[in-house]
Parts: sequence; structure tokens; C-alpha cells
Amino acid sequence: MDVHPWAWGVTLGLIVIMLTVDFVGHVRKPHAPSLKEAALWSAGYVGIALLFGVYVWMVWGGDFGNQYFAGYITEKSLSVDNLFVFVLIMASFRVPREYQQKVLLIGIVIALALRTVFIFLGAAIVNEFAWVFYIFGAFLLYTAYTQIKAKDSDDEEFKENAVLRLVRRIFPTTEGFVGDKMLVVQDGRRHITPMLIVMLAIGSADILFAVDSIPAIFGLTQETYLIFAANAFSLLGLRQLFFLIDGLLDKLVYLNYGLAAILAFIGAKLVIHAMHENEVPFINGGEPIHAIPEISTNVSLVVIVGILAVTTVASLTFGKKRAEAAATAQEQERELDPR
Repeated sequence: MDVHPWAWGVTLGLIVIMLTVDFVGHVRKPHAPSLKEAALWSAGYVGIALLFGVYVWMVWGGDFGNQYFAGYITEKSLSVDNLFVFVLIMASFRVPREYQQKVLLIGIVIALALRTVFIFLGAAIVNEFAWVFYIFGAFLLYTAYTQIKAKDSDDEEFKENAVLRLVRRIFPTTEGFVGDKMLVVQDGRRHITPMLIVMLAIGSADILFAVDSIPAIFGLTQETYLIFAANAFSLLGLRQLFFLIDGLLDKLVYLNYGLAAILAFIGAKLVIHAMHENEVPFINGGEPIHAIPEISTNVSLVVIVGILAVTTVASLTFGKKRAEAAATAQEQERELDPR
């Protein structure tokens, strides 16, 4: 895929414009967005991402267009799972709803910067060492297993990681939120506020998400430009999506199974690709293995969309009783422990 510098420039410019609109149009004046506002803006961001895919299709052809769409849909579906953790973080820090937009946006910017580093590092490694696809594939298969196991556990409490605990130790922190400020001066000394801590929590949590999402998209395309664009557009719409489906997350009771299936499928696809590119001496004498045909991008796109469709329909029909039971159990827990 021959991507000219001007294409990179236009794409980066579009991302900067979208971030600027978010900062100036939404975050500068703290407010809790209505469902209608979140729906309209979320639809707008998805529309931009889809138009970008059409642009890729027209300029570079259908194969690269399908690679982008497959990558975008996968990243978007994985980002929905991320929202479960974001909800826990917001609840743990008791972030006022009118400040949650700013927290999410800053956290997303941090995540985008970190993912960009991961993408370029991953691209360099993949181009140099074909055997890394074995590792990526095995990791995704393991992650698919942990997706199911983690959701089957009852531990839904957010726990601060080592980075956040270190920040609290080093820097004096205010007891509560001071508006939407991140730094304040109290008693002649500069303090950080929980606002900054929760932003770091959102951003650092995404490092863990990138560990499975980046290998997953490398299983669908090895084009750095497409990987970056798919990640950027999936992250930029995450703020609006958070407020749009905040109340629906508990209803998607089978989402973890769907994501596990997608990750397992892409993991298998990566292992098959590694077999076709095999250079590992102790596997088939370092010769390529063509016993299993590679999975095309078109097939990948159909499988991913199909899994998400089945998961959503199953959650909103068969899983409805399970969601109601979970909601009742949570309500009973709140009554027993009002904290």
C-alpha cells in the first residue's frame, strides 16, 4: 500500500480537527450530555469513520478497504468492552457526571498517543520477524480464554494500578474534586486533584487494552496506515459511545463471549498466516506450511460482523432475563452496603 505523505497529513489533520471540536465544543463547558446529543455525535463519528473507509476503498482498492473496515469494526467492538472498565473507574472515583466528558477525552488522547507508539513498534517487529505472528496468535487465543473466565468471576471492583499508587505517594492530592481542575494550590502548595488521577487511570487502563487490540488488528492487516486510522477513529468516538450505551452495557450480557470468539478467530488466523510464512527451524524444518489455506479479509469481515450480530441479538433476547437477574442482585448488594 503506497501511502503518500499528504495522505498521512490529511488523516492527522482530520484527527486534530475532531479532537479540537471535542475540546472546544463539549469539554470547555462541563455538562452531562443528553441521550440525544450522545446519539447524534456518536452517529457523526461513526459516519466519518465509514466515509474514511470509502475513501480508502476508492483510492487503494477494495482489498485495502475491507482490511480497514475489518480492523475498524474489531477495534470498535473491543472498545465497547473497554467501556465496562471505564464505568467502573468513573464509579470508583465518584466522578460527577458533568465532568466525565473531560475525563474521557483526556484519557482517550493519552490512549491514542500510547497506541501510536505500540503500532509503529509492532509494525517494525512484524516486518522484521515473521515468527512473531505465532506469538500474537497464541496470545490472542489465550486472551479469548481469559475474556470468558474474567467475566464469569464476581470481581467487578476497579483496583488502582502501581502507576496511580505511585502518583498518590509522590504528589499531594486533594480530598475531593475541585471543579474540573487538575492542579490547584492549597496552603501555598501545589496539589493534584482526583480529576487528574482518574484521567491517568483511564489512559493507563488503555495500555492493557492495547495489548490485545493491537495484535488483533495486525491479524487483519499489516498496513500501518490502516491500523493507525482504525484505532484513531474507534477511540475518537469512544466518549460519545460511553454516554450513549452507559445504560445498555449491563444488557449486553453475552458481549464477552462474542469478543472471545472474535479474538480466537483472529488468533487462529494469525497462526495460519505464521505457518504460511514459517521460518522457525524447529517447525517443519523452517519451511512454509500450506496445509490450511489462509483466511481472506472478506471472510474475516463477514465472520466478525456475524459474531457481533449474533452476540447482540442473543443478549437482547435470550440474555434479557440474565441481565434483569444481575440488576436485581446489584440492587440488593447496594441495599446491604450503601457505600
